[in-house]
Amino acid sequence: MAFVVTDNCIACKYTDCVSVCPADAFHEGPNFLAINPVDCIDCDLCVPECPANAIFQEDELPAGQEQFKELNAELSEMWPKITEVIKPLPNADSVNGTPNKIDQLIVE
Repeated sequence: MAFVVTDNCIACKYTDCVSVCPADAFHEGPNFLAINPVDCIDCDLCVPECPANAIFQEDELPAGQEQFKELNAELSEMWPKITEVIKPLPNADSVNGTPNKIDQLIVE
């Protein structure tokens, strides 16, 4: 099983989780991170590092977040790996915790 980045990462993009990932499973998009389910080794190190509480085990996704399992798989194939911490997006702290941000996801 793999971990999945969910809705609350959108428009925040904190990268604290990236620094602890021994599998380099994170991929960076314009305003979201995705975990490659093939690379993820299910170590659980990223979960406590996420200030947005946006990472969950795929079989423990909160209700309404199920679409992010497939979305992480798709986006991780499109986006480059990220292995170093970078600054979060400028408004991250103000949008952290805002529900239903899927319409703000930028897929390029």
